[in-house]
Amino acid sequence: MFKKFLFGLSAMAIFSGCLKSSPMEDPCDYDPCEFKAPQSEIQAVQDYLTSNGINATQDCSGLFYYVDGQGTGANPGTCSIVTVQYEGRFTNGSVFEATTSPVSFGVNQVIRGWRNGLPKVKAGGSIYLYIPPSLAYGSSGNSSIPPNSILIFKVDLIAVQ
Repeated sequence: MFKKFLFGLSAMAIFSGCLKSSPMEDPCDYDPCEFKAPQSEIQAVQDYLTSNGINATQDCSGLFYYVDGQGTGANPGTCSIVTVQYEGRFTNGSVFEATTSPVSFGVNQVIRGWRNGLPKVKAGGSIYLYIPPSLAYGSSGNSSIPPNSILIFKVDLIAVQ
């Protein structure tokens, strides 16, 4: 009886490694197209871009981006550690956050708009991200960002680990 129990336990351990883990279990298993911003938010970002003469590319999630310099280093992945300098603005032009020196963090620790946008540029490059609210802080906002805000970031990607 004990041998059957050990065999069953061993089989479970071996085959559980073959099961695909969910994104909640593995932060590196991330699909940027899994979640798409509502069409109304995408349209609001498009309207902003059009009215300001900005030519940006839309990705599958509804994020818009403009690569200002591609860079020559590595592209970050979802579980990369990146070093960046950035500035965040609202559509009215006011700055809500800016770095004064490089900062490092995991790509899987930031809002969806950054997770979807950062892999589009290489280390040494620069990118503008035009992020619909649902790919940022959504209807809850945060301490310095009102609910349902479109966010604009200029990000200089300094290094990728």
